[in-house]
Amino acid sequence: MGKVKPIAIALLFASLGGAGECAERCAMPEAPPKEKAKTMAELAARYDSSSCKDCHEEIYNQWEKSLHARSILGTPRTAPTIITAIDKGIKNFECSGVTDDKDLEVRHLMMCAKCHLPQLDEATDDVAREIVATIRAWMKEEDDAKSEALRKKIESVNIGCMVCHNKKAIIHKWSDGYPQPDTVYGAQAGAHDSPEFPKMAKAPAISETIFCGQCHGLGPNFELDQPSQCATLYGSYLYAYIPEGGSETCQECHMHKSGLGHDMEAYRSEVMRKMSLDVDVESQALFWRKNKAEGVIPQGIVHVNILNKTGHVVPDG
Repeated sequence: MGKVKPIAIALLFASLGGAGECAERCAMPEAPPKEKAKTMAELAARYDSSSCKDCHEEIYNQWEKSLHARSILGTPRTAPTIITAIDKGIKNFECSGVTDDKDLEVRHLMMCAKCHLPQLDEATDDVAREIVATIRAWMKEEDDAKSEALRKKIESVNIGCMVCHNKKAIIHKWSDGYPQPDTVYGAQAGAHDSPEFPKMAKAPAISETIFCGQCHGLGPNFELDQPSQCATLYGSYLYAYIPEGGSETCQECHMHKSGLGHDMEAYRSEVMRKMSLDVDVESQALFWRKNKAEGVIPQGIVHVNILNKTGHVVPDG
């Protein structure tokens, strides 16, 4: 084996950051566990994004229109799907210990919440049960005013600013350090004009597809007691798009090219639909003399060709 040239070693350390920067990162230990939130209101307040609006109004307004802002409610397809997962899945798993909603714990709901509400791991089991009870009440409420109040309560727990810019910001913690409770993570480091989060730090992977892959995933979450995964976009991207020579990230298409920013839409956005698919439809109408008894009947022949221009399978989540 040949000798490693000094220039190669220098480049290696340059890519890892200087010794001082490394020492600073490694001085950031894993933050101590937070006291568990005891209600949905407490959990919502912990990750409330409204204060971010004061300085980041445009980004906040984009986020507010997104499905991240209603990650439990969804379109509103997600909330009923969670109930289906409980009634048709969790309660039928013989070893889950769940036969009734009162048996539900955070660990059971994490099958959905790992992506739809990752901060649920900072709450008591009562909060998991409260979320389910609120969804059930909303699904059967016929009074418009009461239904709207329940809907807003469900929306109050969501993927807000600090879920991405703190809790899930650092993926490679042994190399990049652990997220600190007083810090907002993004593209810059320095001071941050906020009494609760007075510091900014860089999150190396926040502009990379792997960042989105934390939720829009590879496949089953094998660390869960009942492995499950709805979305497999990152796996499709990684094992189909990249090997074919693709290089664009989720952020490039869903945030920058689309102009949607933190709205990050998919099929709900006409802009994204036009970017994603080419649809060609050819049709022909004719009359066909079938037989003496039925006579002449109308027929339609339709040919549809759909070209997927995205970096992943469609549809998926």
